[in-house]
Parts: sequence; structure tokens; C-alpha cells
Amino acid sequence: MGAERSPMSKKRLRILIVGSGAREHALAWKCLSSPLCERLYVAPGNGGTASIARNAPVQADEPAKLARLARREKIGLVVLGPEAAVAAGVGDALRDCGLPVFGPNRGPGRIESSKAFAKEVMRAAGIATPKYRIFAEAEAARRWARKLDGQVAVKADGLALGKGVVVCGSREEADRAIDAMLVSHDYGRAGTTVVIEERLNGPELTVLGMTDGRVVVPLAPARDFKRARDGDEGPNTGGMGAYPPPLGVDDRLVAELTETVLRPAVDELAARGLEYRGVLYAGVMLTEAGPRVLEFNARFGDPEAQVVLPRLESDLVALMLAAATGRLADHPPLEWAELPTVGVVVASGGYPDSYQTGFPVEGLAGIPVGAMIFHAGTRVQDGRVITSGGRVLTSVGMGATVADARLNALSGAVRVRFPGAFFRKDIAQEAV
Repeated sequence: MGAERSPMSKKRLRILIVGSGAREHALAWKCLSSPLCERLYVAPGNGGTASIARNAPVQADEPAKLARLARREKIGLVVLGPEAAVAAGVGDALRDCGLPVFGPNRGPGRIESSKAFAKEVMRAAGIATPKYRIFAEAEAARRWARKLDGQVAVKADGLALGKGVVVCGSREEADRAIDAMLVSHDYGRAGTTVVIEERLNGPELTVLGMTDGRVVVPLAPARDFKRARDGDEGPNTGGMGAYPPPLGVDDRLVAELTETVLRPAVDELAARGLEYRGVLYAGVMLTEAGPRVLEFNARFGDPEAQVVLPRLESDLVALMLAAATGRLADHPPLEWAELPTVGVVVASGGYPDSYQTGFPVEGLAGIPVGAMIFHAGTRVQDGRVITSGGRVLTSVGMGATVADARLNALSGAVRVRFPGAFFRKDIAQEAV
């Protein structure tokens, strides 16, 4: 699995973060606070990372080019941000070069890139998940969805940029979702196979665990808000906001989910010869019958990373290096700030469907105290920050209470201006 360097070493490292979203901006910002960080690179990065690191014009799904970049710049630790990097085999390519990589290889990363594979892992590991079936033929899928009266979630098997899940409330909605994936092929190759699972009710929870393939260290839990509009209305997105700690979630529940979800998943992958090193994300629904796992992701969540990392007081670089080199058992217990955080995503008008980009972003110089901005869909052009994606940035507030943190996050979001900008105003309202 690459070079086995002690995580407690004081040698300073050149670090490469792969990706271009707000998650990667947050990772870069946090890495800069580590005494182990000598120089920081982000590939390809965005308008925000350009001001704190050296952006490299290499895409996250280009393993050969990233390997050349890492060798040329004498990189000592590689951090995989987005799912595209994992699915493209970036971890495999860089480990073949002898580099410590925080993030799984393509094989164990299938726990995110194939929902069917994830369900197979859950079944084998005894992890509680909603009742489900896997289909490649539309009529059979429709029949099973009708048995559940259309109360289902239709999920494209492959990666679809956070948009491959349709939660249905009727037979008609289920039929449309199935046809969009298996007949019209709206999701391309990602939707040639679908997972259909029963629709459950309850609050959702994101549980993150650092692992070196053996040891699992839980991070602070968070709640992500997927729907585009206030009141959980509108289409699913990559995430419109998040906050930790979520209402009704305590250390006991996190410990329970670590032992019944995260650790069994890591152990099952290891039993298949698929050692997982990185952060494992479990999306859980807290139902009346108990927790049920909806999905696994093979990386930090976005926007969860933006609200969890500011609360982490331990050295993130030392932690990631320990996971990357198989020495997580040697790392001291994590320390966390008690202050809550809330993140609010500011998105382009029309997101997650069609939207325009190329607009100048105004107001970044006037962000109030108590808020910080992590860039996502931005780039620098002629000295100005302009929009380049659907989710443009995340405004993160920290405060003595969730109410204070929420107010600070909204105060930052409202100051960011570009044509069509919108954000949800109810993120974390449940906890106030």
C-alpha cells in the first residue's frame, strides 16, 4: 500500500489534494494549519484554493497525470477529495508510485461507485439497510415498485454527481424515475442498472470514519440537507447545507454506528482483499425500527467536510498520514471544539438542473466575523472570481450555539452576490 512513514514524524510534507470543490478548499485550509505541511497543491483546485495553495491544471480523474505531478513535485501525502478520483483509480496509480494516499483504491471504492456492490457488502456484513432489489430491466423494476405502492427510492447504480437518486411518493413517480434511468437513459451508463429500495421515514445522519483498513476512528457526525429548496422541497442535489452535531444525536449513537456500520463494512471489504484507507461515509436514516444505512461514500461528504473540519482541533495531516500508512492505532484520541458550525451552500440559479456560469462573484471582501467562505464552483479570470459550477460556495458559520452559528452562516451567504444566486434559509433550523 505504498510507503510506510510514521504519522508521528515531524518531517514536513508536500501535500497534494485532488479535487476542485468546497470540500477540497476546506481540506486545504485545514492542512495549512498543520506544522507538518511544507507546501500545498490542489489539482485542479478553484478560485478559493488559488489564494492559499498552488493550483495544478490536472483533473481529478487523470491518474497518470496526477502521478507525474506527484513525482515532479516530490509529494509526501496525497488526499483524494471527490468520488471521481476514487473511481478513476487515482489511488491505485499513486500507490504504485510508492506514495502514501489518503483515499481508497478503485476496488474498495466501489462501495460508492456501485450501489449494487454496496448493498452486497451490507448484506454480507449484516448491516441494516432498507429492503431492496436490483434491476436492469424496466418492466420488472416497475412491478416491484408497484408492490410497494410506489413508496420507493430509485437509485442509479453508478456515480451521477449526487443526482442519481429519486425519492418517490406514488406509482406514477416511481414509473417515471425507472423509465428515466432504464428506458431514456437520462443518467447514461450510471443508470443501466438500478437499485430500488423501500422508502423509509426519519431524520438522516452522516457518520464519517477514518480508517487504515483495520482501525476505525469516528469523526463528528453531521446532517446534510439534500433537497434544493426550503422545507426539503425540490429535486435532490449534491447537498445544500449541513451542521454538526445534529439534533438528537449523541456520542452513544455514534459509537453504536461505528460498531454496527463502519467497522463491519471495513472488515467485510478487507475479507474480500479490498483494504480501505481513507474516510468512509455512511448515510443513515434513523427510523422507528432503528438505524438503516441508505448509502456509503468513499470520501468526505460535501458539504459535511466544510462544517466538520473547522471543529477538528487535532492535526488533520497527522491523522490522514496515519490512515494512509496503516498506523492509525498509534494516533492519539481526537480533540474537537465544542462550538457548533452550520454550512449554507450558495448555488447557481437553476441548480441542480440547467444553469449558467461565468458571472462575477461580488461581496467576498465583506464577509462578516464569524463566517468563512469555502469555494466550490469558482475560478479566477482576469483577477476576478467568477462562477463555474452549480454549487458555487459554502458559507460556514461558527458560534456559541447552533442559532448563533446559523445566523453567521446566513450572514455570510447573503453577502455573496451573483445573478441567480440562491440558498436555503432553513439549514439547521430544526436545532434552533
